[in-house]
Amino acid sequence: MNTPTTTLYDRLGRRDGIARITRALIQNHLANPLVSNRYAQIQDMDRLERNVIDFFCAGAGGPEAYAGKDMLATHRGMNISEQEFVAVIDDAMAALVSCGIEPPVRNEVLAILWSMKGEVIRV
Repeated sequence: MNTPTTTLYDRLGRRDGIARITRALIQNHLANPLVSNRYAQIQDMDRLERNVIDFFCAGAGGPEAYAGKDMLATHRGMNISEQEFVAVIDDAMAALVSCGIEPPVRNEVLAILWSMKGEVIRV
């Protein structure tokens, strides 16, 4: 299945796989002392989860539509530090590992996450 014609969406397990990864990611954030305070303040965790799943699915080539704010609008004014950004990426990589995602696919996700750095850190 891991042929050049499969999408990242397929390689991550489609919506069900991405939902599983997202739930692991949010749990990792809540347990991470570097970023847990930002997530503990979220009023509607179900909405956050749905938005992250839709964002991740759409960005990975799935059919889902993402109707939330873009990365810059989401993070503007939060004053996210480089250390927090790296902590979030570390949490994402740990979620991918715990969900059984293979190293080449994890590296692909890592590259995408790093590409968003300018839309997240100190914006």
